[in-house]
Amino acid sequence: MRGGTVAVVGGSVAGCALASAAARAGADEVVVLERTQGRLADRGLGLCIHDGRAAELAATGALPAEIAAHPLTRRRWIVRDDAAAGPAGRVFWEQPFPFHSYHWGLLWRGLREAMPASVVYRQGAAVTGVADTGAGAEVRTAGGRAEPYDLVIGADGYRSVVREAVCPGSRPVYAGYVCWRGNLDARRLEGLGNEGVPSDAVSTVCFPGGSCVIYPIPGLDGPRVNWVLYATPPNSGRLPFADPTSFPPGRVTEELTEHLGTLLDREFPPHWARVLALTEPADTYVQPIYDLEAARTTARRLLLAGDAATVVRPHNTSGVAKALQDASAFEEAWRGAGTWSELLDAYRAARGPAGREMVALARRLGRGQVEQTPDWATMNHREVESWWQELLDGAADIGGQAMRP
Repeated sequence: MRGGTVAVVGGSVAGCALASAAARAGADEVVVLERTQGRLADRGLGLCIHDGRAAELAATGALPAEIAAHPLTRRRWIVRDDAAAGPAGRVFWEQPFPFHSYHWGLLWRGLREAMPASVVYRQGAAVTGVADTGAGAEVRTAGGRAEPYDLVIGADGYRSVVREAVCPGSRPVYAGYVCWRGNLDARRLEGLGNEGVPSDAVSTVCFPGGSCVIYPIPGLDGPRVNWVLYATPPNSGRLPFADPTSFPPGRVTEELTEHLGTLLDREFPPHWARVLALTEPADTYVQPIYDLEAARTTARRLLLAGDAATVVRPHNTSGVAKALQDASAFEEAWRGAGTWSELLDAYRAARGPAGREMVALARRLGRGQVEQTPDWATMNHREVESWWQELLDGAADIGGQAMRP
């Protein structure tokens, strides 16, 4: 099947990947509609992609090879131990971690620059609704304009407008805890002595009711350190988390800021508390944790991808890999289809089960690392490995699944 017009709602990582896939597969016209007008490349969040998934995605063309990435090989699990360990705490377990870390803005920029020249990318194009028209689909923008397309792809994240048309009333569900996220210039670590942050490792600080991952990432102006701390916020019952939301830099409440400080003082080894305290307020934000399994990923001429289709808790370290796999599966489905119906049927069969399995795994990981944490400080190596395998429950690893042939 060749030809046709495609609108991609959402122009971040998933949107860029799906737009490129549609153009490569043979669409006559691909238009990306991105609601924001700011510089998406400035977003400094860190993320990781499993080496196995990266190799598969590079082979399909979904992950350009020239995007900056930092190799990681191991994951260290750490507890505060004032009696027996130094300021960096005690490492009670170490496991292989075959991943590369990325800077979100650099990843987005690489995907954006790799898009075929035929793709039209429109910023400031807020989509207020979509609808199936029988013979195609229609996109309505904030200016009141209605634009017809043969296919509309929802890559517009966890607050997806397109998902409302595919699965009315389907919304992310708050998991009961949040994550504080931040990143800092690695040069700021120079005053901390010899401990620093290991260049090849993810360091996981564990405490009752939460955990925090800390690891190096590439940056726009040199290496940075990224961290994500998961815990239950204070007075969570009265905080407005039921509706999908976040607290970007500059809008983090005083209560959430103070609670972060309390966790660092009470639970963290002193060295790691000092590392996180080096983060500027402008590089710190809070993200409530949600998950979602959309009952459907397609409906006639509408299709969901990335977080619009499934919202997976970050513990699985699979969000970006999953979005790029969605794009690869979409392109493969297009090349094997003779009609729009065949395309959407093949995509749904390929990605629906994978999304559900990743949501289930991330829920188990969240329970084990935040909601029902074990007494890590008393566990021996065998007990920690058994606990981890119980969380995986048959999954080969975190980082997402291998793409099925």
